[in-house]
Amino acid sequence: MKKLLSWLQSWGSPPVFYKRATLWGAVLLYTGVVLLAIGWGVGLFLSPQDYQQHDAVRIIYVHVPMAVLSLTIYSIMAFCSFVYLVWRIKVVDLFAYESAKVGAIYTTLALITGSLWGKPMWGTWWIWDARLTSELVLLFLYFAYLSLRYSLQDKMKASKAAAVLSLLTIANVPIIHYSVNWWYTLHQGGSIKYVFNSTVAMPMLVPLLISLIGAFFFYLGYSLTGASCTLGKRAHSQEWLSKLYRRI
Repeated sequence: MKKLLSWLQSWGSPPVFYKRATLWGAVLLYTGVVLLAIGWGVGLFLSPQDYQQHDAVRIIYVHVPMAVLSLTIYSIMAFCSFVYLVWRIKVVDLFAYESAKVGAIYTTLALITGSLWGKPMWGTWWIWDARLTSELVLLFLYFAYLSLRYSLQDKMKASKAAAVLSLLTIANVPIIHYSVNWWYTLHQGGSIKYVFNSTVAMPMLVPLLISLIGAFFFYLGYSLTGASCTLGKRAHSQEWLSKLYRRI
C-alpha cells in the first residue's frame, strides 16, 4: 500500500505528471493507432470466416475491445475518483475526466456494433437483455458523470460530485460482466477467458488481442494527453511550467 501511495504521489506532482503524461501520452496514442490499424485490418479483411456466423463475425474485432474497455475504463475512473477523494491528488481527477470521454465513446460503439451483430444472429437490432440493458445503463452513467463536470460552475464541487457518482455506481460493472451467468440471456458468455483457454480460434484470436491492446493504448494515450493539456492551461502562469519550457 505504501509503494502504491508513493507511486501515486510521484505522478501526482503537477510538473512530473505534465512531463510524463506529455511524453507517454504521445507514445501510447500513436502506438494505439498503429495497433488498431493492424488489428482491424487483419480482422476485418484477412481473418477467416466463422463456420456459423460467416462474415458477420468480423464485427467481433471492434465490438469486443469496445465492450471490454467500456468496463475497464469505468473501473479505472472509480479508482481514480477514490484516490482523488482520499488523497486529493488533482491530476488523477483530470485523468478520470478524460477517461470518461473515451469511455462514453467506447460504450456507444459497443452498443452500436452489438446491435449490428445482433441483427443477423438474433433477428433483431435490440432486446432488453440483461447484458445489453446494463451496458446501456453504463452509457447513461458516463453521460451523467460528464454532465456533472460540465453543468456545475464550481470545478471543485463538480469534480467531487462526479467522483462520488462513479464510486456509487461502480457496482454496475460486475453486474454487466456476470449478467450472462446470473440471468438467462441471449447474449453469449465471454469467449476470451485466458489466452490459451479461449474458445476463439488462434487466427481470429491474434488480431482480436491486437485490437484490444491497441484500443487500450489509444485510451491511455488520449487520456494522458488530454489531462496534460488541461493541466498546462490551468498552470500557464505558474513558475514550474515556465522552467520546464525553458529547459526544452
